[in-house]
Amino acid sequence: MESCPVPETATHSLFFRRALLPQGWAGNVRITVADGAVSAVETDAVQAPGEADLGVALPGLSNVHSHAFQRAMAGLTEERGPNEGDDFWSWRALMYRFLDRGGPEEIEAITALAFAEMLEGGFTRVGEFHYLHNDPDGRAYADRGELAGRIAAAAEATGIALTLLPVFYAHAGFGGTAPAHGQRRFINDIGGFAKLMDESRRIASALPDAVVGVAPHSLRAVTPEEIAAVVPMAGDGPVHIHAAEQTKEVQDCLDWSGARPVQWLLDNVGLDRRWCLIHATHLTADETTRMAKSGAVAGLCPVTEANLGDGIFPAVDFFAEGGAFGVGTDSNVLIDAAGELRALEYSQRLTRRGRAVLADKQASTGGTLYRRALAGGAQATGGTTGIAVGQAADIVALETDDLAYAGRSDDALLDSLVFAGPKRAIRTVWRRGKVVVENGRHVGRDAIEARYRRALDAVLGG
Repeated sequence: MESCPVPETATHSLFFRRALLPQGWAGNVRITVADGAVSAVETDAVQAPGEADLGVALPGLSNVHSHAFQRAMAGLTEERGPNEGDDFWSWRALMYRFLDRGGPEEIEAITALAFAEMLEGGFTRVGEFHYLHNDPDGRAYADRGELAGRIAAAAEATGIALTLLPVFYAHAGFGGTAPAHGQRRFINDIGGFAKLMDESRRIASALPDAVVGVAPHSLRAVTPEEIAAVVPMAGDGPVHIHAAEQTKEVQDCLDWSGARPVQWLLDNVGLDRRWCLIHATHLTADETTRMAKSGAVAGLCPVTEANLGDGIFPAVDFFAEGGAFGVGTDSNVLIDAAGELRALEYSQRLTRRGRAVLADKQASTGGTLYRRALAGGAQATGGTTGIAVGQAADIVALETDDLAYAGRSDDALLDSLVFAGPKRAIRTVWRRGKVVVENGRHVGRDAIEARYRRALDAVLGG
């Protein structure tokens, strides 16, 4: 299969022998790109002389939940502690210590590597749940948007679409508990956060099709009064919040309010399609049904949830009620869109002791998961919904020369992508019609890696 760089002209075309379009799979598809957006889609086209066959095209997915700075921690929290019961809370203590070092340069370098790896892994947009706002001593930067600007610079350098979600974080626990020392880089007040939102919108305006939303961190970090003040700052952007990730969190919320976290949100904030509840791992049957019917997206991060021992989301019941979901990489311990879908399905197989449990009836599991993650991810991030006129030309081409794809077509390719796991699953990625990944590697990876290594030396050895 041939590959070629995108011409520098504002309008160009890409030819694929197969492409997954909103209406289904189509053959001999020519996609015309004008100024970064799809301007025409022709099916059953005749390949022109000299026109490269770029293989099999998929729409890029949205990563609904990332803490990019945690990419530098990957693999560094796996040693068993001195006490019984390592869990999310012991991991969090290690994460807090990690934040003692790392200034703006290091944050930008780490973020750029994470974003490049997301593009290599099939994500073309990231919802960056951005809660690192202050300097290592907990002081606000003179420029409130200093680190938001670094996130945006990493997005610009790598080419990934950015949904910037500034996080409001004010307390250590339910009921407005005073913040702990380890949270000093996160903490804000309403006035400071309003300034941060203004700066974030100014910064994001320089990026093509960037989206700005808001993220009250969690019910343990934000009071009801603060939620009421912060959510309107999203405007027409998305609202993301951590909810019911751990059983201790659920019990603490019950002790504080008499309600479970998702129950409290359903009863008090009016969940709708603008909301994305991150994790929502521990749900009752009633919460599952009500959350699905609300239109809110479940932001699932199965690889991180497994790594932290959080638990398993009730996906079968949630899907049966029509619930929408997207996938995220959260702690970025591994970055791979197909890997998140695989972990989601396998978790359900283990609990249900069955196979293909999340597939539509008589349908491909990989195809079902991919299409649902595409739709839910776009809803949660304001991202591209597919390869269609008017959408950003965010396209992923599979590495179909890999033996994992041999003899397969259409949804069987998606099943192989998700479950057969070739090491180089993706060949080329276009973001707004421009090649950002070629031969499985980000086009700027050498420089990004070099900068990351310097940053890691400063963070771990400085």
